[in-house]
Amino acid sequence: MAGDLSCDVAIVGGGYTGLSCALHLAKRGLKAVVLEAKSIGFGGAGRNVGLVNAGMWVMPDELPRVLGEVHGDRLLNLLGNAPAAVFDIVETYGIACELQKHGTLHCAVGDSGLEELKQRATQWRDRQAPVYLLSAEETAQRIGTKAYAGSLLDLRAGTIQPMAYVRGLAHAAVKEGATIHTDSTVTEVTATGDRWTARTAGGSITANWVVMATDAYTQGPWEIIRKEQVHLPYFNLATQPLPEDVRATILPGQEGCWDTEEVLSSFRLDARGRLVFGSVGALRGTGETIHRGWALRALHKLFPQLGHIEFEAEWFGWIGMTDDNLPRFHKFADRVVGISGYNGRGIAPGTVMGRALAELISGEKSEADLPLPLTTPEAAKMRALKEVFYEAGAQAVHLTGARF
Repeated sequence: MAGDLSCDVAIVGGGYTGLSCALHLAKRGLKAVVLEAKSIGFGGAGRNVGLVNAGMWVMPDELPRVLGEVHGDRLLNLLGNAPAAVFDIVETYGIACELQKHGTLHCAVGDSGLEELKQRATQWRDRQAPVYLLSAEETAQRIGTKAYAGSLLDLRAGTIQPMAYVRGLAHAAVKEGATIHTDSTVTEVTATGDRWTARTAGGSITANWVVMATDAYTQGPWEIIRKEQVHLPYFNLATQPLPEDVRATILPGQEGCWDTEEVLSSFRLDARGRLVFGSVGALRGTGETIHRGWALRALHKLFPQLGHIEFEAEWFGWIGMTDDNLPRFHKFADRVVGISGYNGRGIAPGTVMGRALAELISGEKSEADLPLPLTTPEAAKMRALKEVFYEAGAQAVHLTGARF
């Protein structure tokens, strides 16, 4: 960005939340400008496996318990319908992102994993959600492995190519009238009369509202967003395209998967027939060799039919974990707001939370109408120690075996 500009809303961060907010503001006739420090999809939006899930990691009944009945039920309803909101944007704007609307499978590892899924199934079914507990045999037919004791099929969910989606979201926002500046790090945000000015190395934007949508990658203004979260590293590895005969035996229904282990794994097949497989860990230092080696062992135990495989691509990023595994709505100053802390569920929740912020700013909803209560950000306790533990712990788990 160069020069000094003016707009209705300045959005800091070009991920799912920021771009969805820009899209929905522009559709309402408001001038929105997105300032992204790197490139679109540089952060978590471009570094995940691509599962478009409903809900959060925590059990459904936990949300009303933690947030209260009003916000808890409101959030459950919003997140339960969040994948449909993603699918609608993809189809409305013709975003080519390998969309598959065939559900996801939460896979039970052992009896304890199956018991967890039984509880989830009961709690979601009590809310009339289209989720179905599958037997070990039904799970094996859908995935192509006998490794799991069962699974929970969620027909609200699906998969996408996450980088293609976030870039398509950017194009959609621009099509509706938003402006996006990449390589534009915001160094400070200051009050200018009754407005706000966000400054970069190349210029400034003065706006009526500021949305902080930087989440786990926050630096600079209101860095408390980052300090409120504990970084959990997560990596993904993509195999070379599988032979047709092997590909036909793995996920024939095109669902996305993740398991019930504490150091979990996730996987999906992409449009080229590559198996994208990930888990907790950072591909750096000793972790590079340890996690790659574990992934090969784990894949061969899951799918013995794979034979010799090699990885042709890899990436990792950071998940921002809050202390209760739920997102946060913050008001950092008058007309400076943000929603963050998706705990690894950024695609669908980030999309609908961006829309919710647009509804707030446009006056369609008040703060009291939002799906989250207003909270004051607080730094996570023992954050640095926990982050070291998570990275080292993932290496220890992956060094000792394939886990299945």
